[in-house]
Amino acid sequence: MANPVSAAVHQCRLFFIALQFFTRLPIPRWVGFEPAWLQHASRYFPLVGVIVASISGAVYLLASWLLPSAVAVLLAVAAGIYLTGAFHEDGFADMCDGFGGGMTRERVLEIMKDSRIGAYGAIGILCLLAIKCTALVSLPPAVIVATLCIAHPLSRLAAVSLIRFMDYARGEGKAKPMAQEMSTAEFFIAAICGLLPLVMCGALGIFYWATLVFAVVAAAAAAFWLGRKCQRRLQGYTGDCLGAVQQVAEVAVYLAILSSFQPPLRFY
Repeated sequence: MANPVSAAVHQCRLFFIALQFFTRLPIPRWVGFEPAWLQHASRYFPLVGVIVASISGAVYLLASWLLPSAVAVLLAVAAGIYLTGAFHEDGFADMCDGFGGGMTRERVLEIMKDSRIGAYGAIGILCLLAIKCTALVSLPPAVIVATLCIAHPLSRLAAVSLIRFMDYARGEGKAKPMAQEMSTAEFFIAAICGLLPLVMCGALGIFYWATLVFAVVAAAAAAFWLGRKCQRRLQGYTGDCLGAVQQVAEVAVYLAILSSFQPPLRFY
């Protein structure tokens, strides 16, 4: 039987490895590194989202004391992009270029591997960021931080679902170390990390439970839709696909929550 303390330390190491892989944030030196750890660190991908959301939310709160809400939202989104090194946004742009300009599987993969951004990617990322910022600005200021804390981990859980249920499409790639087979237990840990902030917001009465369920459905629908596209075009997923799913699912959660604050349509 494993020593509980050693097991807890190992889980902390896996979390810090995930934090180092997906963000610019420094990690303690005692963590160390072994290639095998990276394979199992994806279980904490949603927990990394909690960290990113917390810092972005703090930026929004600080900025909103001195600046209009729209400017504070832009700064919060920019902070999230800086923290992650635009890792997920880059994946979304690459997927737009590849799926928009490639006709064959090989050509799609070739375009997605190219570091240059094309018209599809540029237009796609501009539209994505515009929708993301507009949706957040349209929310009541009191719930913007809570919305960030729901959307970031939940969207990363949506991306993790591709690792759990699909095959990696490339022989090699930057996401290959994390794209090995994911066990049910590891996915369960990811699900807890991704859903816990949502449950806490529901328990605190920040959102109606129906709104939160709709947000989960929206994120799952985004993952399913893009996952099917990846399977049909690539027979699997790549790191860029994971980034694209995270970004689209994040926007889907924002829109789902925003819709709950809109007055019902009246037909006379």
